[in-house]
Amino acid sequence: MSGLTPETPTPTEIKLHQKSRRLEIAFADGRSFDLSFELLRVYSPSAEVRGHGPGQEVLQVGKKDVDILDVEPVGTYGIQPRFSDGHDTGIYSWEYLYDLGHRQERLWLQYLDRLKAAGASRESAKSPS
Repeated sequence: MSGLTPETPTPTEIKLHQKSRRLEIAFADGRSFDLSFELLRVYSPSAEVRGHGPGQEVLQVGKKDVDILDVEPVGTYGIQPRFSDGHDTGIYSWEYLYDLGHRQERLWLQYLDRLKAAGASRESAKSPS
């Protein structure tokens, strides 16, 4: 996704809800979205997740209980969350967050289908203690 364009709505409010693991974001055009941390993590715009070209996407598994520990602003165009699994390289532009919010239901179903096809799970593998 490219950066800000004159048509890109900017956020008026961003809230992290740790208990429910959700990011609530309201935009200047009146739209607001409630995005799960898991959705944000599995659709990270980082090269680690998206790869370096079409068909190189890496399916993210075991992210059901991922948390966002911190969010850093990136200039005036986005945020960079730090996830509890150590992932912290994705920069989420306002445009990308708006797009995720707008398409979240379809993206979520695609993710579940990809997990099923791979025989993978949203559950994280707990290491024995």
